[in-house]
Amino acid sequence: MEYITRKEEFLTPQKINVLNSILDIKEPPVARCRLLSTGIEPYHRLYLPDGLGIDGDRACIGCGNCVDSCPVLRREPDRRARTVQRTSFALEAIVAEDCEQCYACVMACPQVDTGIKDYIVEDRVVEVIPQSKKARALDNYFMMLVAVILGIIIGVFVTW
Repeated sequence: MEYITRKEEFLTPQKINVLNSILDIKEPPVARCRLLSTGIEPYHRLYLPDGLGIDGDRACIGCGNCVDSCPVLRREPDRRARTVQRTSFALEAIVAEDCEQCYACVMACPQVDTGIKDYIVEDRVVEVIPQSKKARALDNYFMMLVAVILGIIIGVFVTW
């Protein structure tokens, strides 16, 4: 039996094509990804009056997670002060084409399906961790040799 991941189960080739075109646009993609998702799940913890069924609703709930996660708005807080709205549409209006396409907004949105998030993490996000100059200086065979010699010297003194 072959194991099928949540990403493979949810994303058909047609949806992947649509998702790729959404993610290629140089604007925050969270609203479009939310609309491509299945909407609010029945187990979502929204406290609503009895009888008000919103399962499958794809409207932005205004939680502000996408706004809080955006690196452009964290770097330039005066942009955030332009509006009090905390919706994905406000994020699109404020950030617009300055989007860095880091997809943090999509990852933070509780309404975007995990299949879309898995696809973004596995196929779209490029991790780049810059190495410091100090770490690069210690990253060679000479330092390994020095560590072995020091280990031997310390071992001799400890055993005496």
